[in-house]
Amino acid sequence: MDIASKYWKICRINPANQGVGYECYPVPLAQDFFQKQRQELKTQKSSNLDHLQNEDIQAALLAQFQTRPDQTEPSDPTTAVQAGLCLRCLVSYPILKACKTIDSLFGGDKPFTYRDLLPFVLNDDGKALILLDKDGKTQLIQDKQGKTQTTAYKFFSVEVLRTFKPNAPTSLSLDNWAHLHTKQNPELKEFLSNFGFKHLSDWALLNRARPKQLERLSARERHLVEVFHAVYRRDRLQQRQQGLKRCPDPSGPQLAEMQKHLQDRKVNVKTPAELLQELKQTATQLRQFDIWSYREPLDIYDAETGNYALRPDLPYTSLNELELEQQELLEFLHQQLRIALVQAVEQEVRARIERLKNSRKYAPLTRHLIPGLQLYYEQGLSLKEITPRLGMSSWDQTRRVLDPGDLLNQVRERTVQQILDQMLKKAQAMGLTDLPPAPDYLKNLAEQVEAFADQEIFQAAATEIRAGKNRSLDSVYAQQLRSVLSILIY
Repeated sequence: MDIASKYWKICRINPANQGVGYECYPVPLAQDFFQKQRQELKTQKSSNLDHLQNEDIQAALLAQFQTRPDQTEPSDPTTAVQAGLCLRCLVSYPILKACKTIDSLFGGDKPFTYRDLLPFVLNDDGKALILLDKDGKTQLIQDKQGKTQTTAYKFFSVEVLRTFKPNAPTSLSLDNWAHLHTKQNPELKEFLSNFGFKHLSDWALLNRARPKQLERLSARERHLVEVFHAVYRRDRLQQRQQGLKRCPDPSGPQLAEMQKHLQDRKVNVKTPAELLQELKQTATQLRQFDIWSYREPLDIYDAETGNYALRPDLPYTSLNELELEQQELLEFLHQQLRIALVQAVEQEVRARIERLKNSRKYAPLTRHLIPGLQLYYEQGLSLKEITPRLGMSSWDQTRRVLDPGDLLNQVRERTVQQILDQMLKKAQAMGLTDLPPAPDYLKNLAEQVEAFADQEIFQAAATEIRAGKNRSLDSVYAQQLRSVLSILIY
């Protein structure tokens, strides 16, 4: 997808899309406004549209949408709404990407996917007209008559834009800001905490510190944690029995007792305040072992680019958007192949029954189709062996009724077509192509789907048919055909 279309196509949740759970949907109002803005910028900068910088477009739209503290004249509400709509479309992409990133970082052994994260942050479908109040904080919704009122429903995309400070000395890019803001979304973090991925307080971290974590601390820090356990953990057991859930700050008497234990160990800490500060510093050291902090792709500042980037030491396989999309497509392809094969086998067997029934010559032999295919695929009999079993007059008559090779070809054709239809819908939903697609795109996709289906299903099925005597009919196709034959009653 080109960058320009991201200003007028919004990523929104679509539960009906079983593959990815979202779609990239065009917003005509945003598209019209964006095209006008590009033309105006081109005129102002005397630049070619193709060379117009993305940063220039973003800056212009943000200036129209955000309310500046020094702004004396109110922005035109309609312009602010439309500029905001373009930006809401734009930030939906890094929001979606952040959800996928979190999903990939937590690995496959977990009871949720990125689709479960989308409702917390991808809650903007691009239909409501939203602008900010004069205070620059309150979201207002505009009706068809241009009247505005405060909306109780907060769009996360608007919150991303509202809190973005493009002119701050150390500001992130809008893309990185949306990505980071998504990861810090309180509802999303609360959801993750239900699965044990919690962001703990300093005292909770110190209290639960395990021996393996202490191995990485300095000798002084280990002493601090050990006396903390001796005093705070002891008292914590009593607090839990009294129903106190959160870990409170260490009390004055607790700090004094810890200080005494440290003196016994020849560790000098002058005051309780100094001890408190050292404990917090030690907690910071421990935090890197916390599962949340370790798993989360913490952003680090890149002085050369001025942007934040994901930590390179985290255990992710790939954060590349293109690779994630390709992975989704591959998973979707496998899923659709299974679905299409089941449907195609049943459809073709039923269609064959109807063709035989409508044949003047072979209609009386229709009743032999299912028993004949069962003998062929369940008992491994040849057509020659099946002929007397069914009371057929000749091998040729049996072949014309059963024709396993033609049945396979027809099932393959139906399977490929069904997969191709679903892949085109998915590609359109992901913004990879339009409907109808370009001829070259369709041709390449059809060839890839055929090759994939042959490799996964039909090459093996064709080989076992050609094998002759003592063949083993155990291909995926044969198994699916036997399953369908067992439920079809003619």
